[in-house]
Amino acid sequence: MIDGTWEPSPAARWEDAFLSGNGRHGAMVYGDPADDRVIVNHHTLVRPNGSEELRPPELADRLGRLQDALLSGDTTAAEDFGAGRPLVWVQPFHPAFRTRVRRTRGLHEAVAGYRREVDFTTGEVSASYEAWSSRVFVSRADDVIVQRVTDLGLTADLVLDHSLPGAPAQLAVGRSTVLTPEGAHLALRVGYPGSGLGYTGVTVARVEGGTVSVAGEGIRIEGARSLTLTTRVVRGAGRPDLGELWAALPREDHATLLERHRPLHRTAYGRASFTLRDAAPGRALSGSELLRAPKSPALLERLFAAGRYHLLSSSGMLPPRLTGLWTGDWDTAWSGAFTTNANLNLQIASAAAAALPEVTEAHASLVQGQLSDWQDNARALFGARGIVAPSHTDGASGHTRHFQRAYPLHLWTAGADWLLQPLLEHAEVTTGTPDAALTGALVEAALFYEDFLGREDPDGNLAVVPSYSPENRPANASWVTVNATMDIAAARHALTTAAEHAPGHPSAGLWRSLAARLPAYLVNEDGALAEWAWPGLLETYDHRHLSHLYPVWPLDEINPYDTPEQAGAAHRALELRGSENDSAHGHLHHALIAARLRDPSRVSAALDAVLGGDFFHDSLMSAHYPSRNVYNADAAHTLPAAVIESLVQSAPGRLVLLPAVPAAYPAGELRGVRTRFGAHLDLRWSEDGATAVLRPTRDARVDLRTGDGLVLTETSAGNPSAPLELTAGVDRVLTLGPR
Repeated sequence: MIDGTWEPSPAARWEDAFLSGNGRHGAMVYGDPADDRVIVNHHTLVRPNGSEELRPPELADRLGRLQDALLSGDTTAAEDFGAGRPLVWVQPFHPAFRTRVRRTRGLHEAVAGYRREVDFTTGEVSASYEAWSSRVFVSRADDVIVQRVTDLGLTADLVLDHSLPGAPAQLAVGRSTVLTPEGAHLALRVGYPGSGLGYTGVTVARVEGGTVSVAGEGIRIEGARSLTLTTRVVRGAGRPDLGELWAALPREDHATLLERHRPLHRTAYGRASFTLRDAAPGRALSGSELLRAPKSPALLERLFAAGRYHLLSSSGMLPPRLTGLWTGDWDTAWSGAFTTNANLNLQIASAAAAALPEVTEAHASLVQGQLSDWQDNARALFGARGIVAPSHTDGASGHTRHFQRAYPLHLWTAGADWLLQPLLEHAEVTTGTPDAALTGALVEAALFYEDFLGREDPDGNLAVVPSYSPENRPANASWVTVNATMDIAAARHALTTAAEHAPGHPSAGLWRSLAARLPAYLVNEDGALAEWAWPGLLETYDHRHLSHLYPVWPLDEINPYDTPEQAGAAHRALELRGSENDSAHGHLHHALIAARLRDPSRVSAALDAVLGGDFFHDSLMSAHYPSRNVYNADAAHTLPAAVIESLVQSAPGRLVLLPAVPAAYPAGELRGVRTRFGAHLDLRWSEDGATAVLRPTRDARVDLRTGDGLVLTETSAGNPSAPLELTAGVDRVLTLGPR
């Protein structure tokens, strides 16, 4: 299967449950005929932990003293900035409950013929065994989880079960069951301990044939032909009117609901695809079989499809969390937060190129919804206008609350530029210019640097102080220092981008001037781009983060074409970088940067580490560490971006074809890519050469580059050395000769 995956047995662990989602609700489907469980998730479900009302402390009056100390050489000066304020994690993401359809008779051991699968093109998860079948999808049209169970003579108990792993014992739980002529209405109300907040799950059960009665905490169904459930979750204070919630659920049958949902999902998922020539022998294998064959091209092909599917399914009202939109445990690692200093941007890295504007729109919702909180951070911590993004958010609050000596993320200032970059790429792909909301945010980012950049180094350059490179530290100093390379790059990019897109702003000229006064990047004694452009600070090479290579990816400020010497130094830094604790996001971040630097062997090594490191569950959702340790969406969602970057890269005035193709994948096809100069692109490559078809949506002049050893032999204009002149609506075919 290219656009789906399957297994020959039910999921034994929630991590292996197949996934469906619409960007608001998520479903985790076990597919067990005896105990058919579906874990219900919702993006708003975060448990109050006392952090929800926290605001950033007023520390700006101490900032000047901290800057003086750091510039004078006190490498530990920042360890007391914010001291006494505990590290408070954001509100943790948690599951709602699980629907359970437990058959009370006619149970059998699984035999040949059982099949569980997920169709990426429709978002539907199905399982079947003998006369029994179960089909689940999360509707984009009606915002409900829909399940249909069929079984001749079905006799089963149905319950909404809140008792998932890690659920606090103090939860206030109430249930309601009402029999109806069609079946029953069920409700589960859960109140958080010590809080007026809670959530309510409501389900309408429609039963064909047989009888329905109240039994225990749910209902008993006897002798039915089929059962259809529609489920929705709402979070809030007080007790909602159950009658209104039940009445708001759609009443149509499964087929009608699926037909309404399917075009919305299919259109989004189907915009792009990736196939490999040598993958056919493995396409019929189950996902678990493929995972045991990490060198199989079919595995990369399927994980690319699964990554796009899961990314789309977890993005809607918000972008994906650390766990996407799913968890089966209340004790979610790192609170199931949006971690913004690496993970979130890596997960959504393919959104623009892989034709998933839904993902970028979800990310925009998160950013725009928190700008006022980011302004509070800038004012309270730095005494500045503008915005400073937090390193973690639960989606509800954007206030900084991560105060820690070892990870002083409260002093990380590059976050706003980092988080606005995917929105810029989306604008370049679509219209070519940011809309008013994004332009306003870009101005806010520049205003922060206008106020913050008030100190100089001994050479008269502006100094970025305090400065922090997530989540690393110099070998001979504390975590907070001066002139972290990521901070310099973010400041320069924020200032120049705002000046470009808001040229009429009164400060536009000043922003350009400030950007020009920022220090140059430093090349260290190893010939590598240094992580800190400040004399005397020594590198710590063995680390999972690659924050200092931000100018390479995603900014493209350093690249092999315009800045070859700096690109060489960046490549040396990549060579020296270790993988530390083998975090999946570190490997794929490495792959993205290696692709930009035209290093296919490093792209291959990074992909091999992920494909062969036992990072993927049978669900094809990933883990943070090898051996499937800690359920986490980083690898699953980032992998498509690494594949695309190895095959196609674009900037507003540049197209790079086949920059870093792994040798293990000598032939294939990538369709539906969106470029940042406004063209759709289909690419086919093999040992004999490659063909790219460009379908411009606007006029553009593009510098064309290819990977090493590739020669452009033909364009429709007949001049392979000249820049491409693209005209909206006029297709261009590019042909590359053999390597």
